[in-house]
Amino acid sequence: MPILLLVIILGLVEGITEYLPVSSTGHLILATELMGFDAEKWALFNVAIQPGAILAIVVLYWRTFWTVAKGLFGLEHGPLIFVRNLLVAFIPAVVLGLAFDKYIEELLGSAVVVAWALIIGGIGILLVERFAKTHETGGITGVSLKQSAMIGLVQCLAMVPGVSRSGATILGAMSFGVDRRTAAEFSFFLAVPTLTGATALQLFKHHDQLASGMGGWILLGAFISFLVAVVVVKSFMAIITRFGFAPFAWYRIVAGGAALAWLTLR
Repeated sequence: MPILLLVIILGLVEGITEYLPVSSTGHLILATELMGFDAEKWALFNVAIQPGAILAIVVLYWRTFWTVAKGLFGLEHGPLIFVRNLLVAFIPAVVLGLAFDKYIEELLGSAVVVAWALIIGGIGILLVERFAKTHETGGITGVSLKQSAMIGLVQCLAMVPGVSRSGATILGAMSFGVDRRTAAEFSFFLAVPTLTGATALQLFKHHDQLASGMGGWILLGAFISFLVAVVVVKSFMAIITRFGFAPFAWYRIVAGGAALAWLTLR
């Protein structure tokens, strides 16, 4: 398969799956395996194109970022609570990510782990949708300090490829009583520092592993993921408002089962 086609496919996969509760990393690993490429060799590329998806959130919610930035200079209560909640939720990923970085990188090459995580995660989503008792939070500033810390801890489950960072944070927030819309937006905003930090760390540590001339392919993959993520995020809110998360849960179970069967029989 031509490298151009692979880069386009991986950019599409990243943009579609980054903010859905289906695991972008897991899908990228399975995609490279399915197309006959070494998932480990493309793991760094998959991380390097994440800024495209990050930029999608910045563009879509630029008014919120601008309001928070202005409010911080005036020490306004709402913006301060907004930033406090995100920082508290971000810290666990920093601590555990640095502590278990070596083990996380080993998992990034395991398609079998991804398949099982998709299945188990799908079942988890169905359980949360069925039993979680949520209430109207009133936005991210209405999330408590304790809830923010718990969401941050749950996000760390996504260090296992296939779990889904967005899925863990959204469903984790709902299980702690946060309403569906606020949980989704909390996950979107938390993605900005989390994905930025993870991308910067991996590129700093392994920049020498990028093949010569790979920079252009990374820019193309990131650009594609940006365009697709913009469309997906706008559609995602409408989908969960009407149908909830069950469709994503069943997709995970079917996709994980199919991947597991293929990996076993190939």
